[in-house]
Amino acid sequence: MVDFEQAAGELSSVDEQGLSKVSSLARTQQTLELRIAELEEEVKETKKALRAISEDQLPAAMSEYGISKLELADGSSVSVGKFYSASIPKDKTDQAFSWLVDNGFGDLIKNQVATNFVRGQEEQAELFARDLEQQGMAVSTKKWVEPMTLKAFVKDQTEKGANIPADMFGLFIGEKTKIVTPKKGI
Repeated sequence: MVDFEQAAGELSSVDEQGLSKVSSLARTQQTLELRIAELEEEVKETKKALRAISEDQLPAAMSEYGISKLELADGSSVSVGKFYSASIPKDKTDQAFSWLVDNGFGDLIKNQVATNFVRGQEEQAELFARDLEQQGMAVSTKKWVEPMTLKAFVKDQTEKGANIPADMFGLFIGEKTKIVTPKKGI
């Protein structure tokens, strides 16, 4: 019993130096976590300001003065081009999928059916497609259109003059400036 008491005593005795080090490291972690949160908020606000300039203010100013491309003193060039954004709102999913199918674009829709099997159910997994409902397996399904595929589709169809329902596809077409900076040393 003496060995047990000695071991317990050693484990419960934390010297002041150890406590001080642990406390200091804990405070440093808290400070770093707070700083990261502040930086993430700053990045969010900076992206918002950049979007306002590049998608609204600068294209509007260039349009107002009849400028489509501009060379800056440092050799950079500023130009305005169209950009497309689209996303299917959750409350319009069925309507949007029906529109895609009815207009010959049903192949854009992805359809996934999944279930989980545990060890020992290998044979059931092989018979999955046939026997799933009979075996009472839990199934999750998901239908979606990949965001980049939807964006490319909307751009292609719009440029061909097709009428895409804007509200159904969260469609936004705008102008955006692009600044190209020349490479140094070439």
